[in-house]
Amino acid sequence: MTASTPETDPSRCPLCGEPNRCAMEIERETGQPQGPCWCVGATFSAELLGSVPAASAGLACICARCAAAAAGPHG
Repeated sequence: MTASTPETDPSRCPLCGEPNRCAMEIERETGQPQGPCWCVGATFSAELLGSVPAASAGLACICARCAAAAAGPHG
């Protein structure tokens, strides 16, 4: 028997587990058109992207709080 791995929830940040408020995911869930996602204006360092667990890479968005924390006080 093999251990199952938890499925990635695309609505939750893969780093902290909090809702990521991804506009594309909200639109997919609700069917309601959304404006541009907050992440369009964000910068994600290679280090931050590298901290996403491999099983979640490309499947769940980093939340604004984690992105801001990684960017530091001068973001």
